[in-house]
Amino acid sequence: MKPRDRIRAAVTGGEVDRVPIALWRHFPEDDQKAASLAAAHVAFHKKYQWDFVKITPASGYYGDDWGLRASYKPNRDGVRHYSDRPVKKPDDWTRLRPLDITAGVYGRELHAISLVRQALPGDLLLFTIFSPLTIARTLSGDQALVRYLRESPDLLHQGLDLITDVTSRFAAESLASGCDGIFFATQCASTDYLTVDEYAEFGRPYDLRVLDAASRAEVRVLHIHGTAIMFEHLTDYPVEVINWHDRRTPPTLADARHRFSGCLAGGINELTTLSSGTPEEITSEIHNAIAQTSGRRLIVAAGCTIPVDVTEPRLQAARHAVEHLPG
Repeated sequence: MKPRDRIRAAVTGGEVDRVPIALWRHFPEDDQKAASLAAAHVAFHKKYQWDFVKITPASGYYGDDWGLRASYKPNRDGVRHYSDRPVKKPDDWTRLRPLDITAGVYGRELHAISLVRQALPGDLLLFTIFSPLTIARTLSGDQALVRYLRESPDLLHQGLDLITDVTSRFAAESLASGCDGIFFATQCASTDYLTVDEYAEFGRPYDLRVLDAASRAEVRVLHIHGTAIMFEHLTDYPVEVINWHDRRTPPTLADARHRFSGCLAGGINELTTLSSGTPEEITSEIHNAIAQTSGRRLIVAAGCTIPVDVTEPRLQAARHAVEHLPG
């Protein structure tokens, strides 16, 4: 069974020859140029033969063309440090301008997509698109966004409307440039951060606009980041797959199977088991994930990007685990 067919079967609930698996990571510094970003993803994919390619650009890439300033400091996640944000006061939401998504950093990412597609013509490609509220959070700061949301809601809505327009156009263009789908990530759908009602007003309507712009995608994956996530409030999103930190926050895969009729992606704790576990422990965790779901409508994956220092033997153990199930 070819990887693309395996993913299709997992998404639709069909029979698979084995449960599909995919892991993804950041490539710090390489992600500053289209050619090196593409080459890093192609090499990673060819080495481990994942069942799909999730292209992971520089953290906060979407903010650079709006004036976000970021640089790298050593960290396990491979993400950037934000040194200056463009939204410093409420009126700054009105100063955001429409962007040409074929130029600047957005254009760089589209070029990277086309290069990965050229190198991997038959593989399923997804590109990482962040929710408008997540983008607003990066542009303003974690606690600043909450303040704007509660004290200047009209101005924030104005900013979110423009961010959503740019993000929607970029999502559609990523498909035109060679992607088969999108990996749509929200970092705000957590009651550790916002209330359910706040997300319903400032998150959901803008999320749905972006997902609608990507309606022709073969696969849309929803990534719900963080703990205390609003899982049950997002299960009606127009997506085929949901991914979250199932080893760190409810629901479990088994519980989620009763709440969402689509495909689930998870099963691996990237911060503990994959980072420091033995090959046997990694294998056991993956086999447990498969048992929780009977291996149906499941893609074995980590809860998020894996740390950049996860060793090759541990990644190989994860890859081999789906090939060798207990009798």
